[in-house]
Amino acid sequence: MFPGLSVLLSASTEEVEQGKLTLMCASKTDGSFLVHHFLSYYLKAGCKVCFVALVQSFSHYNIIAQKLGGNLVAARDEGQLVFLEGLRSCTDLLFGDETETEGPDPLHFLSSQGSDLKPLYDFVCSALAPTTGETWKGPVLMLDDVSVLLSLGVTSLQLLDFMHYCRATVCSQLKGNLLCLVRCDEESEDEDNELVMTSLCHQSSLILRAEGLATGFCKDVHGQLKITWRAPSRGKGGRDRSEIYQYKIHDKNVTFFARGLSAAVL
Repeated sequence: MFPGLSVLLSASTEEVEQGKLTLMCASKTDGSFLVHHFLSYYLKAGCKVCFVALVQSFSHYNIIAQKLGGNLVAARDEGQLVFLEGLRSCTDLLFGDETETEGPDPLHFLSSQGSDLKPLYDFVCSALAPTTGETWKGPVLMLDDVSVLLSLGVTSLQLLDFMHYCRATVCSQLKGNLLCLVRCDEESEDEDNELVMTSLCHQSSLILRAEGLATGFCKDVHGQLKITWRAPSRGKGGRDRSEIYQYKIHDKNVTFFARGLSAAVL
C-alpha cells in the first residue's frame, strides 16, 4: 500500500472501517494505483478479499503487489484472496469448452443471450461466505473496473442492480466493504456509464477521483486526486468534505502534495 494515501485517508491496518462503499473514479488518467493501494491495504489488514479483475491479468496485479511488499500467490493459496481473472474467463467462454467447468461461469452472459449477472453475484457470495475456522477481519469485494461490464453488453440498470445486491450482502449483511473503479470522461456521451457513476456516487461513503492535469502531461506531477468524504446524515444538515491533492507516481510509491507545492515547482 502507499503510506501517503493511508495518511490522507486516516486509514490504519489495525482498525478497518466496516460497511463502506468506496468509489474510485479515473478521468483522463490511469487510476489503477488506487486499486493496487486498497488491494495491498486490505490484505495487510488481514481481511478476506474477493477481487473481480476485468482489466488486467493475475500476474500483472501480483507483480505490482510484490513491489508493495505483498504476495498475491501466497494470499490466494492461504484462502485470503479469491481472484476472478476476467480476461481468462472471457477467453475460455468464447473460445474454450465451457462443459469442462463445474456450474455456470461467473461471466456466463458472454456466451449466452442476455446479460444476467446472477452467476457473478453467486460467485461473490460464495467467495465471501463465512466458513468455520477462518480468522479474517472482514470481507472485502473489489471490482476493477465495472465500466468494462457495460462494454460487454450489460445495461446500466442491470449493473446497478448487481451493485445493489453486492452492497446489501457485503456491506450490510456481512459488515464488510465494497470498492469499485469506474472510468469516466466528462466529454464522453456514454449515458450508461454516466448513470452508473452518478448513482454510485450517491451511495458511496468515500469517493476518490483521479484526474489528469488540465495543462497536460508533466513529468513531475502526474495528476490530481480529489477525496470526498460523504456526510453520513445528509438529511440532517450534514455536508460532504473534500480535499484535493496532486500526486506523482514512482516505481514503488506515490507521493502526494498540495496543489502547486511540487518539489519541482518550488
